[in-house]
Amino acid sequence: MRVTGTGHASMRIDTAAGSILCDPWVNPAYFASWFPFPDNSQLDWEALGDVDYLYVSHLHRDHFDAAHLKRYVSKKATVLLPEFPTSEMEDEFRELGFTKFLKTRNEEVVELNGGLKIMIQALTSPTDGPIGDSSLWVEYDGVRLLNQNDARPTDLSTFAELGHVHAHMLQFSGAIWYPMVYELPQAAKTAFGKQKRERQFDRTWRYIDDLKADHVFPIAGPPCFLDDELWQFNDIFDDEGNIFPDQSVFLAEYAKVGGTNGIVLLPGSVSEITTSGATTTHPVPVEEFFANKVAHLEEMRERKRPIIEAEKASWRHPEVDVLKELKRRIEPLLDESIYLAKGVGGPVRFDLVGYDGESVESIVVDFPGKQVRPYADEKVRYRFRTERALVEHLLHIGEVDWVNSLFLSCRFSAARIGQYNEFVYAFFKCLSTERLQYAEGWYDEHERAVDAEDITIGDWTVQRRCPHLKADLSRFGIVEGDQLTCQLHGWRFDLPSGRCLTSVGHKIRAHRVGEETSVSETAQPS
Repeated sequence: MRVTGTGHASMRIDTAAGSILCDPWVNPAYFASWFPFPDNSQLDWEALGDVDYLYVSHLHRDHFDAAHLKRYVSKKATVLLPEFPTSEMEDEFRELGFTKFLKTRNEEVVELNGGLKIMIQALTSPTDGPIGDSSLWVEYDGVRLLNQNDARPTDLSTFAELGHVHAHMLQFSGAIWYPMVYELPQAAKTAFGKQKRERQFDRTWRYIDDLKADHVFPIAGPPCFLDDELWQFNDIFDDEGNIFPDQSVFLAEYAKVGGTNGIVLLPGSVSEITTSGATTTHPVPVEEFFANKVAHLEEMRERKRPIIEAEKASWRHPEVDVLKELKRRIEPLLDESIYLAKGVGGPVRFDLVGYDGESVESIVVDFPGKQVRPYADEKVRYRFRTERALVEHLLHIGEVDWVNSLFLSCRFSAARIGQYNEFVYAFFKCLSTERLQYAEGWYDEHERAVDAEDITIGDWTVQRRCPHLKADLSRFGIVEGDQLTCQLHGWRFDLPSGRCLTSVGHKIRAHRVGEETSVSETAQPS
């Protein structure tokens, strides 16, 4: 099995029975904020796109690059579709001209022509990607590969049961806006960023240890930030709170926990994988490339500057009445929402900065009141500040997912009172009836579920599954004092009370070993 690195989470897998191109991303994403690094735009995409099969893990725009897919990927390719709850991915592929689809069933192995086998595991909670994320398992002639990309399964047992894995591709770096955009003192940002950076690595080590593959390939990040306004997000300033460590940092950190089987794929690197080993060649020495990272970024910044400026020029739509359009689009969704609206629990304020950089229009999405209206000087728990032009553009193109556009762009600032509230972001990911109805149904089903199995961690008996997204706490749970942390997503719980310290709701059932009852023992997810 030959794997060619094509940048970020992208790779081409070649076997004698067929080829698979995965997650090709080249064009800037999220309001021209994210670019692939190392740069992959100069690869021979005409050749790379001439494949038998195409797999895109999910609809995040650093995985689903519509312009690139339309121009460079053969329309003769069969698209391997994860079993997602909505038809959005297939619909988008059809709009790009793809006509051949293999609709997989979740976690079922499919044998393709010539003995090539694949299996796709789909994750379908409202917080998994843009309503869905997935991983691809591939086997040919005894060689097995898992392309986990940036999916976060609760465990990898489904893949391990299919046989020993020889190549494991997975994310290790950040792909979020927290904590950089929050209006916090720099010391607090650094502390929170350091915690997140450490959790990212801890989660990666657990996945690696679960699968015990022969070779580990760090992929799916980090992006680079080439706009001058976002340049500080690149991990080139010796900032221990930066959440975007690169592949060379991965190798160094992996070595600290005893990892010796890491392989970096630069764009153009080729790894020949067999049951007995892997031989990898690179277009340039990996160590030399990352030693010159700043120079590479500066060269990219100048080369990509015209692209960024052209994108910025397209965002303004002064003809859009923002308040009127927000009312028209969002108020019907607020009327339909039960769980998400209750979960948000209050008004969310948007401060829209005008073209002059000074004037501000403040608009509130009032979840209890089920309306969008001008801000009335009331207290709000969540506030976002961004350029009016960005919201104009979202409304102009009918964007149904503000998380997969505005928020991931990091072109905003945020402030909140109290805990993180996942329902805020879940709602703004679901600005269509189809998405909202799915999210409401998912929360309805999972809020009613009772996790009856208990496990013991240290001095505490707790329910086995994390109330957040059902991670197995026997593997991901760590107890320190009276607090439990689920390392899959970093959520924390106060065990004596059962209260979630990370977000609203999501109580955990727990009591000290040997005690019959406790305050939280009968607490169910709320």
